[in-house]
Amino acid sequence: MSTKLSRRTVLSRGIFSATACIAAPAVVLAQSPRVLNLGFSTPVESDYGVFATKLAQLVKERMGGAIDVKIRCCATIATEDDAFKALQLGTVDAYFISQNNVSPHFPLMDILVLPYIFQSTAHVRKIRDGAVAAELAERLRKATGVHLLAWGAVSYRDFYNSKRPINEVKDMAGLKVRVPKNEVMIQTFRAFGSEPIPLAWSETPAALQTGAVDGSDNGTSVIKSMKFFEFSKHLAVLEHFAGFAPLLASPRFMDRLSPEQQRTFLQCAKEAGQHQIATVESETEDIRKFLGENGMRVTRPNQKSFINAVLPMQDKFVAEKGGDFKGMLDKIRAAA
Repeated sequence: MSTKLSRRTVLSRGIFSATACIAAPAVVLAQSPRVLNLGFSTPVESDYGVFATKLAQLVKERMGGAIDVKIRCCATIATEDDAFKALQLGTVDAYFISQNNVSPHFPLMDILVLPYIFQSTAHVRKIRDGAVAAELAERLRKATGVHLLAWGAVSYRDFYNSKRPINEVKDMAGLKVRVPKNEVMIQTFRAFGSEPIPLAWSETPAALQTGAVDGSDNGTSVIKSMKFFEFSKHLAVLEHFAGFAPLLASPRFMDRLSPEQQRTFLQCAKEAGQHQIATVESETEDIRKFLGENGMRVTRPNQKSFINAVLPMQDKFVAEKGGDFKGMLDKIRAAA
């Protein structure tokens, strides 16, 4: 584990911008670099930083100085809650935004937020690399103008709290749980028997530290990078949400690139996403081990009681949303 983490640290402290370089014959040329301010809400050592650092490297190698990628971690250019609107306005160039924070602007994204929507890692890969993901990206662009460049790694959300270990769904009863302002996630924790409290991400660390909420859920790497293990002593491996945080770009930035530059930049983004996927898949269990060694009691509940609790909610949600949701759900299930 220490080797992997040191590699990540070296990467994260390494390439922070893709600046002008000597062009090879086949690269895309530009008279002056266009600065791409690439934002995300977590520290640079997080999974987003892995993706962003690799993207900066690839852009530097292949685009001959056409784009200068500036990595802006830690919500310095926007919070995740505000970033999507900023992308539409063109005040932010690119940002990693969790799917649940995309759906208020593009409701069909909620189909991926449904609990236990994926049946296996292989199922995730079929969706991410296939026609369903491509259709969602194109419909997002047409509806909002925002470009989805790459999906990146799926992050299974683990649940953590300061009150008690979780071994089955009844242990969730009465817990005050921070959730994003997302209806699917709110309904999910109600189905688990908890009291969901919608809070912006920027308010979450303080709410956890002060006890305003008892717990929350995040991707495993986020729990580590945000040091939530310092004040939440119970971790349950639920994997109830399979969360994407795709790399999104503003139409204002993309429209400034030539068609050839767009193609090269998009390919760089896709390859950086594949690099992040490989890193995350190899490190998730190592991070859970780290959390257990740093004060968290890790439980691995039988997921059956959790799945049974949310199935009626899932069916009800899709029925209420209508045809688009039903059609997309059918495509996802057919790929299982």
